[in-house]
Amino acid sequence: MLPFTEKAVQIIKNIPAGYVMTYGQVAKAAGSPRGARQVVRILHSMSEKHHLPWHRIINAQGGISTPNDRDEKGHLQRDLLEAEGVEFGLDGKVDLSKYRWDPTIDPIISEH
Repeated sequence: MLPFTEKAVQIIKNIPAGYVMTYGQVAKAAGSPRGARQVVRILHSMSEKHHLPWHRIINAQGGISTPNDRDEKGHLQRDLLEAEGVEFGLDGKVDLSKYRWDPTIDPIISEH
């Protein structure tokens, strides 16, 4: 496994329940600020094998990235996040100021 991939997998595994990270945020934390598309590939190809909490990765606008609103995986992602206590606004987006996890800050997470 390449170093970037290894770091990204570890970061994704460590996202606590009830929090999210963006594709770009994971890429930057793993050492490649422009590697958001690589994070997409990692999630697509390694989520099952490495038991990644893929549902905790969202786009930079706080939304679920699916081809359209009727996408079954998008509904599943939202359901999984809501089950962890993540709330969506009326615009269908997550408030990143409330739910974004930053692995560079103390890993002890306070309540929402």
